[in-house]
Amino acid sequence: MVKKKETITIYDVAREAGVSMATVSRVVNGNPNVKPATRKKVLDVIRELGYRPNAVARGLASKKTTTVGVVIPDISNPFYAELARGIEDIATMYHYNIILSNSDLRKEKELQCIETLLEKQVDGLLFLGGEITDAHREIFHAANVPIVLAATRDEKRELASVTIDQIQAAKEATSVLIHEGHQKIAYIGGPLTDSVNGYPRYLGYKEALTEHGIPFDEKLVRLGNYRYRSGYEAMQELLTAEEPVTAVFAASDEMAAGGIHAAQDLGRRIPEDLSIIGFENIPLAAQVRPLLSTVGVPMYDIGAVAMRLLTKYMNDEHVETGQVTLQYSIELRDSTRLKEWEETK
Repeated sequence: MVKKKETITIYDVAREAGVSMATVSRVVNGNPNVKPATRKKVLDVIRELGYRPNAVARGLASKKTTTVGVVIPDISNPFYAELARGIEDIATMYHYNIILSNSDLRKEKELQCIETLLEKQVDGLLFLGGEITDAHREIFHAANVPIVLAATRDEKRELASVTIDQIQAAKEATSVLIHEGHQKIAYIGGPLTDSVNGYPRYLGYKEALTEHGIPFDEKLVRLGNYRYRSGYEAMQELLTAEEPVTAVFAASDEMAAGGIHAAQDLGRRIPEDLSIIGFENIPLAAQVRPLLSTVGVPMYDIGAVAMRLLTKYMNDEHVETGQVTLQYSIELRDSTRLKEWEETK
């Protein structure tokens, strides 16, 4: 059995270096009012003993932990991984540490993660998740730290958020297929109970059809879970139906990639026989063949801007607006026939 190493304290460092604990504290905190020789002596002892300042104790003294809690739905999803990277980079720039908590897109676990992070006395909270329910609001309103939503939004606009216009982005993606001349356009989406991504993207698809005079057909809709396998299975169903479709808008790039492979397995050529456009522009979109046309969501920027907004709240800086909507893009590649797209609103 490995014996637990004894904790080295600031008192041990002061005694070994022959200085006061106040002097050690000044060295640790970068105070310039320490003689160079004394600073070197203290730093040498710190390295020798393996001393690490107690962040909890320092937080209690300053009433700040310089720690931010992040609730993320699925760290294995490249979309959220890129968001987390944006958060981390800005947090490092402003000298904050991150505690990342994975909620698995389960409401109960989301609430548990939030409570746990708040109990750890984080200075602020970034929430990347699903619908903001009354249970979420109750916890958020009781918290005494700033909270910012990233890649999600509060329908009541009570909480600060950074996201894109999901409905408009989905409408434009569908419009790309309409401008190619397609009439039988299918939709492969996430659960309609997902009010953050699933339903808005479905709504954008329907609005595009309506605006261009194309009847909406429920038989052309398949719902999955945003992952590759559900896209593959949905495309198989669509292409073996009595009236096969000629174009598909998929609400995630993973589902679109699954759809491409299902179509190819059934002998369909893309985009000659079937046009496909996805959503998110994760790295997979540039790896699948043919290269996937998609909605470019600025994942990194959403994370970075959300973290910067949170730092402003935590440091009582001026904030012009807490409702930030970033611009998406339409990335046309080889899975659609159109090669250029001008935004039409």
